[in-house]
Amino acid sequence: MLTARLRPSQLIALSALLAACSAGPPANGSASDTSVQSAEAAETPANCTPLETRAPNGADQRPARPGQTRTCGIKSSVALDVTVVAKGLVNPWAVEPLPGGDLLVTEKPGRLRIISASGNTGEPIAGLPAVDARGQGGLLDVALSPAFASDRTIYWSFSEARQGGNGTSIARGVLSADRTRLDQVQVIFRVLPTYNGTMHYGSRLAFGPDGMLYAGFGERSDRSMRRYAQQLDSHLGKTVRIRPDGSAPPDNPFVGQAGALPEIWSLGHRNIQAAAFDSDGRFWDVEHGPRGGDELNLAEKGKNYGWPVVAYGIEYSGSPIPGAVTQRAGFEQPVYYWDPVIAPSGAQFYSGDAFPEWRGNLFVGSLVQKRLVRLTLANNRVTGEEHLLIDRDKRVRDVRQGPDGFLYVVTDEKNGELWRVAPRR
Repeated sequence: MLTARLRPSQLIALSALLAACSAGPPANGSASDTSVQSAEAAETPANCTPLETRAPNGADQRPARPGQTRTCGIKSSVALDVTVVAKGLVNPWAVEPLPGGDLLVTEKPGRLRIISASGNTGEPIAGLPAVDARGQGGLLDVALSPAFASDRTIYWSFSEARQGGNGTSIARGVLSADRTRLDQVQVIFRVLPTYNGTMHYGSRLAFGPDGMLYAGFGERSDRSMRRYAQQLDSHLGKTVRIRPDGSAPPDNPFVGQAGALPEIWSLGHRNIQAAAFDSDGRFWDVEHGPRGGDELNLAEKGKNYGWPVVAYGIEYSGSPIPGAVTQRAGFEQPVYYWDPVIAPSGAQFYSGDAFPEWRGNLFVGSLVQKRLVRLTLANNRVTGEEHLLIDRDKRVRDVRQGPDGFLYVVTDEKNGELWRVAPRR
């Protein structure tokens, strides 16, 4: 009788509390039987040399299965040519290839530009709404409509100033024939609740093979806001799935559930700044963890990925995350995690012809380690990890595959750059 009157968000919190108080111990090596299982799970695959050799921040934490972290280091047989297509970009946040070979690039202060394949940097495109560019805010991701060739529609995410604070919003507009402005601009989705902060906006946008727009958001970072990642009456710490007009499809997992926002696809995320679809049409996200605990997740319908009650890593202060364990019944494990972190931003599953060896691989930008991370996967597991472009020593903010099969990268710097990564001829 009692649970029938609880809101969905309360039910999630209640189930987490019940799980924490159940007979099963937390997966942190504190109980003898769990310690044996965790020690076995911590073993790396045979003949494997991980790239990461530093001590983890979560010193007493163990992976849930072999290879979930620090998997085998691998090396490509591909020699690369890296061309700086454009310089002088102010903290570029996203790159989106256009059908003809030119590229859309967002700059965090609020500018959207077209950079030609030959490197000519166009003037800012007119018509975008103002952004709140403080802290981690600003003009963020950009994505083309699946029917861009005919409708010329562009979608973008940005931190929007609102009464009482700000929040991540998604807008769309139609690119003019001369490519100088956006018309019919409309904000189609606003992340709720509004909050007066400057951190953890997310966000990445990706159209799925179903024609729906998927997006991932942060929980706004401050400890008082973390609970929203587990509440279904909030978009914070969630992925969402919406129609191109911003409305919720009727087959979303929480449609019709009292107290739940219908746009939600998955929950329990910390700060998603990378997301991509694989060749099987599955949606993946890569999210920032705390100090240790960046995660790669297969973001599936209605599932809970744990934050802040299930997490790897520790607080930035060095203390444990309050109330968190690394494993708990009813919560999804990450496919892979990094400790220490890479600070992931931008993701691309490769499907082109320029690098046949890389087909099916996942590329992820790294901000803090200043590199491009390549992951091989099999059966929903990461089987190998390579770090590329280390010698460039730049914060990699986004990576996308162009129509030519090359990879395009933007660097998060005040004098940011756009690179073309091609095989050496």
